[in-house]
Amino acid sequence: MTVRIGFDVDGVLADFSTAFRQVEIRLFGSDSGVAVEAPEVEAQQQEAAAPHESRRRRDAIWNAIRDTPDFWTTIAPCDPAAVRRIHGLMLRYHCEVFFITRRPSTAGQSVQRQTQRWLQDQGFDLPSVLVVAGPLGAAAAALGLDFYVDDRPQNCLEMVAAARTRTILIAPERDQATADRANRLQISVANSIGEALQAIEIAVAGATAGQGC
Repeated sequence: MTVRIGFDVDGVLADFSTAFRQVEIRLFGSDSGVAVEAPEVEAQQQEAAAPHESRRRRDAIWNAIRDTPDFWTTIAPCDPAAVRRIHGLMLRYHCEVFFITRRPSTAGQSVQRQTQRWLQDQGFDLPSVLVVAGPLGAAAAALGLDFYVDDRPQNCLEMVAAARTRTILIAPERDQATADRANRLQISVANSIGEALQAIEIAVAGATAGQGC
């Protein structure tokens, strides 16, 4: 049986928060204090009515991001070794790996193409990138994912509700309350992508007993 693994990109593999802050500082200086908004949240709000004043600076940051050619190729990795490690896991156990994102479009190439280029630069050849416009859980159910890794609790909840997938939440600053809530919802918690990959590899190796996926 082939094991199928899905990974969110921003906040799991790509350090979007730092990239967002760099744009913010360039536009407004270091004291702006705009809350980082996940790419999928922005994508869902692009068709919203005129924003309130509280969104003015966030909108300016997102406009700058969307106007930057191939912005999604410029982001630093959260862990420089993670993508190459995923590639090794795929080859070692003959798993199928999917990178799933709801990033909004920018100038330049398509979101899918930009993300593929970024993953290739990080050490993963021929990456399967899915740019999802609808419900995340429906996509996961269609793919038949065995494992899924994300940094947003809402996405993990959506995944658990819609698909029989072992879901891992990346929570660098987790506390016991977060862990307890996640465990009640059958969501595992990891401090980092490295810890999540270790858990996946142990599970996959145990299930296949050294005979491949």
